[in-house]
This record gives sequence, C-alpha cells and structure tokens, in this order.
Amino acid sequence: MSYKPEEMRAIAEKFDTTGRITGIRPLGPGFINDTFIVTTEGEGDRKYILQRKNHLIFPDVPGMMKNIELVTGHIRKKVIEEGGDPLREVLTVTLRKPGTMTEEEKAAPAGHLYYRDGNGNYWAMCLFIEGSVTYEKADTPELCYKGGEGIGKFQARLSDFTEPLSETIKGFHNIRWRFAQWDEALARDAAGRVKDLSEEIGWIAARREEMLGFWKKVEDGTIPTRVTHNDTKISNILFDGNGDVLCVIDLDTCMSSTSLNDFGDAIRSYTNTGAEDEKDLSKVGMSLGMFEAYTRGYLSQRKGNLTKSEIENLAFSARYITYEQVLRFLMDYIDGDKYYKTAYPGHNLVRTRAQYRLLQSIEEQYDAMKKIVYEYAE
Repeated sequence: MSYKPEEMRAIAEKFDTTGRITGIRPLGPGFINDTFIVTTEGEGDRKYILQRKNHLIFPDVPGMMKNIELVTGHIRKKVIEEGGDPLREVLTVTLRKPGTMTEEEKAAPAGHLYYRDGNGNYWAMCLFIEGSVTYEKADTPELCYKGGEGIGKFQARLSDFTEPLSETIKGFHNIRWRFAQWDEALARDAAGRVKDLSEEIGWIAARREEMLGFWKKVEDGTIPTRVTHNDTKISNILFDGNGDVLCVIDLDTCMSSTSLNDFGDAIRSYTNTGAEDEKDLSKVGMSLGMFEAYTRGYLSQRKGNLTKSEIENLAFSARYITYEQVLRFLMDYIDGDKYYKTAYPGHNLVRTRAQYRLLQSIEEQYDAMKKIVYEYAE
C-alpha cells in the first residue's frame, strides 16, 4: 500500500521527534516491513527510522513493541553501567507525542510505542544511529568474529533479563510446531508435488527423531530459555567506522527461547560458501574457518554465562536450524509457494536442495565443530 507524502508526514508527526520534520524517504528493499528515514531540523538535526510493521507476519504488533521496549530498556541500563553511549549502543524507540494520542490509544497495550493509521497499519519509530555501518555478508573471518562478538554481547547483556515476553511469531524455531505444519502440508499436497519428492521427504523423515530430541531438552528445561533475537544475520548488526560493534537492530523477532537458536541461525548464514538458492551444489558448504571465527567471537562474550548443556548443544544448533530451513523451504514448495517470495518456478526446491547440501556439510564437520566449541568455551 502506497502513501502520499502528506500522509507520510502526518504519520511521522505522531511521534515525538526533537525537531521539525524536513524529509521522508524510503530506506532498503522492505522484504517484511516498509522502512523510511525521516530527517529533522533543529535540536541536533536528528534522523529517525520510521517503519510500517507488517501485521500479517507479526499479528501482535503491540506485544512486539512492548518486547522491544523491555529488551532495549534492559540493555540501556547495562550500557550506562559499563560507561558506554546509550544513544549508539542500543536501539532507542521514539515514543508517541502525548498530545496526538486519544484516550483509547493511551489505554491500549503499549499504545505509546506505535501508531495505527486509518487503514489498520501499524507504525513505529526509532532514532537513527549516525555514522553506523552495516554489511550484507560476513565475507572475512575478522567480520565473522565481530558478528559473533556482537550477538554474544547482546545475549550477555540480557542474561539476567526476567520479564515475560510476547510470542510475536507462533512456533518460531519450535520444531514440534513445524512438524505439525509439515504433516498437514504432506496430507494436503496442495500443489500435487508430493509424488515427485520421495528423496527430499526422506531427508526430513530420517532426522525427525533427532531434532525432536534436541527440542525436548528445551521443553523440559535441560537447555534454559533466555531472550533470543531470532534473526542474527550480519545485516542486523550496526558497526562503527572502525569496524567495532555498536548494537544489534531489527528486534521485531525478540522472544523467549533457547539462545542456541541465535547461534545456529548465525552459523547457517555466516558460514555458507554458496548462496541460499545456489543451483551448483558443488559451491555450497560450511566453511570451518568461518565457524571457528564466529564461535571464537561469540564465546568471548558468552562462555562465562552459558550452562553445560548449552555448551554441549551449541554445535548441534547449527544442524537444527539448517534442518528447520530445509523443512520450511520444502514445505512451502509442497504448499504451492505461498510463504517465501520466488523468482522462478521451482525456486523453493532449489533452496531446499542448497540448504540440504549445507546441512550435509555441517554434519560432515560436526566433530571438528564440537572441538572448536570446547576449545573456546574453557
């Protein structure tokens, strides 16, 4: 849905910016949320990030925004205690202008954190961090190390967080939930493709009990529940001009789960030698050197506050998350390509096979991965 410039300005003016708004322009491709940068004049000429939150992906936007407020508030206290800069080392949510809120909005859950327009769309704003740098790919061990350090520090600062968080996406990284969806998709066979996928379906079936065994440890508390980011790709970390980590951004998926999800998802993203949808499977594999660099950076921040069970399962989490992604791509292909955007027919099947090759590579190097974890966890 497109908005006229005057409509965008009216939305932006619902938030408590420090100066007069002078411009609004799109920022980034907007795969899930629509993102804009807002410029202002006066009191430092600050910039802000304005987002339309996709309530089809995140059905509980108020709960999501409350999660963000709680998490950033906790991190801000830690940054201040450490003598850091809270305007640069943690996301700063911009609140609603009190004078723009109706009594109903004031009474709404987390109503001070978002604006809902006449079309039913939710909007939120945060302070833009000047001089920050992002990377689309961790293509060197040094950057991989820094990425691990950034996620490790994010988790470490939240290791004593005890507030309950809303589940913003139901069943996210919960393989028991994914298997329920999977079984329904196979039975439904919406696109009539199951008959041609016996090999790929076999990949899922062969590892099902092992993956459920891992998740049972989360369910029974053997692996503790903590705050997780759930989207730990390198582009969700801001760096300064010297290449040092400033903060983690894109907190929409912050929830309570095992912190191993974040580690496994990062390994799936950082260490793949090929593209997520690479057709030439000879190019796909896990770089053990990049795994070592990320693990070293991550454990430099986390080794003091992870339990024995978390250390024991850290390397396995890469297998778990990559397996889950194989399942999700294949399930979407079986369902007729309804969830992931596709560029051509069979795109999700190409993704499935590429992710499976990555999973195989991780499995082949699993013993070496565990040795690396134990080396840096000491």
